[in-house]
Amino acid sequence: MIRVLAIWILATTTVVQANEAADQLTRAGIGEFNAAFHAWDGARFGKAAHQFKQAAQESPRSAIPRYWQGTASFHRMLQIQSETKPDAHAAHAAMDDAIHALETAISLDPQHAESHALLGTLYGMKIQGGIFNAIRFGPRVQNHQKHALQSGDQNPRVRYLLGTGRFHTAKNHAAYREALHTLLDAEKLFIAEAERPPKPPKPPKPPKPPKPLDPRWGLSSCRTFIGLAYLKLGQQTHAAHYFRKALADHPNDHIAARELAKISSR
Repeated sequence: MIRVLAIWILATTTVVQANEAADQLTRAGIGEFNAAFHAWDGARFGKAAHQFKQAAQESPRSAIPRYWQGTASFHRMLQIQSETKPDAHAAHAAMDDAIHALETAISLDPQHAESHALLGTLYGMKIQGGIFNAIRFGPRVQNHQKHALQSGDQNPRVRYLLGTGRFHTAKNHAAYREALHTLLDAEKLFIAEAERPPKPPKPPKPPKPPKPLDPRWGLSSCRTFIGLAYLKLGQQTHAAHYFRKALADHPNDHIAARELAKISSR
């Protein structure tokens, strides 16, 4: 009996230590991700993804580091695509890494709304390849969007990603207005989220409390897409207002900067 108890204590201690190591790596990755986003630095997005992958190896049954790995790789892909001469192979590799990490996340937590929303966005991007891709990936987009809304209807990133998807597939003013309304709803949710204190991490360790694991990304990009939607609707004043709001939060937002410069030159 004593031997069984000792084995149980050892196993429990090992699990706790692994979870603590995973949390430390995840917090470090979030710090790197935030720095990468503000600098729009692809190498740092890659570094963050690697840290999250290490965290997932420490805690293989947790969806959180896999979600963050997918998020970092998703932004790494976007950063590559924004370059003057994008590396198509590197962008494709980042997309595949994001999809694999996010699919793993929902296998561990089928109700993880943001992972579903990101997967819906990524598979939607694959549809741009043509009709056969639409047949192949269209049902996946719809399925992931449905699950994202079921589990995270009031999640700002879910609404933001749904809005960007609607923006990219819009064909007329009515569709652009629908995308705009979704993005404006997302902005309200982002603002409400920012006013709530993040959940405290566990366990807190003095003297420096660890950073929270809750995601808080997306508001500035949401405002950029609101500006783009207003542009499509011919409302340049509103568009310029939102591009300025986006740049106030994220000065390296190349899309907002480019579009605002176009409006200012007219």
